[in-house]
Amino acid sequence: MAEISNLAYVVFDVSDLPKWEEFAVDIVGMQVGRRDEGKLLSLRMDEYEQRVWLQQGNADDILVAGWELDTEGELEEFVHAAAKAGGRIRDGGHELAERRRVEKIYVCDDPTGYTHELFFGPTIIPISKPFRSKVLQGLGFETGPLGLGHILTAANDYKESVGFYQKVLGLRISDYIRAEIAPGQVVDATFLHSASGRHHSLATAQFPAGKRLNHFMVQYQSMDDVGMAFDRAQRAGVPLVLDLGHHPNDRMFSFYVKTPSGFAIEIGSGGIVVDDDTWKIVNYSELSDWGHKRHF
Repeated sequence: MAEISNLAYVVFDVSDLPKWEEFAVDIVGMQVGRRDEGKLLSLRMDEYEQRVWLQQGNADDILVAGWELDTEGELEEFVHAAAKAGGRIRDGGHELAERRRVEKIYVCDDPTGYTHELFFGPTIIPISKPFRSKVLQGLGFETGPLGLGHILTAANDYKESVGFYQKVLGLRISDYIRAEIAPGQVVDATFLHSASGRHHSLATAQFPAGKRLNHFMVQYQSMDDVGMAFDRAQRAGVPLVLDLGHHPNDRMFSFYVKTPSGFAIEIGSGGIVVDDDTWKIVNYSELSDWGHKRHF
């Protein structure tokens, strides 16, 4: 059965492109890919032509999650199965495929209000133009088969969203966290992974939120780069959301800061990869087993 390989890219609607460029390049360590002044900015994290798309707008929220399948045959098989499972899948067309620099693309709406794009055949930058970060000192981002990282979205209907991610997108549950983060305020979150096994490429929970996207995560190969990014963010006065800490489920060492759009980015290192043959689904009672002091 065909499965999604990984979360390959995200598209954000942002109100301040120059501020985002400064944040993404100078704090996070991404590299500018393509630029359409005043309308669009794409960002590189590795050999893929783009991993993060910034589109000028007023929503300051997620617009698209882009999911990669390995071959055209797998994409067609997946789309057929997703449609049978109730997904409203439609052909994205040549223009969208060209814009995303992929060979073929389909689109599907999420119950929460953003769009999933399903594709194969990403454009890869030649080795003569390697990814270069102005600030990262280690081996760069942990991407490759694991994809971009992960997103955590706020569900309008938690049960409906989890069902959609399992039945239509075919993602597998990794585990759950049900934790009281404040007196009387309990977060019930589900974490899901794709075929590549990154502990979660998508997580969702139902909680009061002004945006669809709570945060997205990027992972460095070096723990030292996490510490240096933390220092850069502190020096630049970037609002801290969660201090340095460690999650019990994906075992990520990370911190969270606010992006220029108001949602958060988690910057971490050390996340685990799920082996479905031996993996056991469990429920955790805490979001973090140390650190991650909340600042907002």
